[in-house]
Amino acid sequence: MKVLVIPDVHLKPWMFERARGLMKKGKAERAICLMDIADDWRQEFNLDLYMQSYDAAIAFAKEFSDTLWCYGNHDVCYPWNQRETGYSRIAPRVVCEKLRKLEEAVPEGNIAFIHKIDNVLFMHGGLTQRYVEDYVSPKSQQNVDAVIAEINTFGYSDLWLDESPLWFRPQYERDELYRVDEYLQVVGHTPVERILRVGNLISCDVFSTDRNRIPIGTQEFLVIDTKTWEFEGVK
Repeated sequence: MKVLVIPDVHLKPWMFERARGLMKKGKAERAICLMDIADDWRQEFNLDLYMQSYDAAIAFAKEFSDTLWCYGNHDVCYPWNQRETGYSRIAPRVVCEKLRKLEEAVPEGNIAFIHKIDNVLFMHGGLTQRYVEDYVSPKSQQNVDAVIAEINTFGYSDLWLDESPLWFRPQYERDELYRVDEYLQVVGHTPVERILRVGNLISCDVFSTDRNRIPIGTQEFLVIDTKTWEFEGVK
């Protein structure tokens, strides 16, 4: 299956319009969003932009109902009441309300922390073998679907951790990825200059900006074939 990946959004509602155009052109059969819809540099008081960004996500979810969504740390930090870089003190009510509306617009099971299509795992950060061994129950560890299902039930105490699939940065850390010989992981979370595959990891957060709001990456969408693992960046 050809999948269009919408990486970290960070208050760029126009990303969904661009993704919509690519889907209408038949560039992919399905879309998946790695979220982090909230927060961006020096936008903490731009409440309208928070609303526009989540409204664009909700509209996209309604138009392309089979889209999958992976929670990002900048999304769940609001219902979990956690502060981090870019957190807006005036946005919690808006983000929590809009996130709830997005969840209501998405079919059951289509918004979670990790999704699997064929032998490709999609998530915000990255999943390590050590995290699975430390946090997933022994009875689930031998079955990848059981591992994902269990992690998708986790909350703050198991996921607000540097080593969790919500926060882990495999681009910088050396921990072995989960079942690295069998599964490809597609992640956002860590800004990169271009879509990049290293081993069994594809990093695609190429829409983020630096502190001066200057784009870091190429602003391309990843389109990946989940059967062959062939991929390309599409503007």
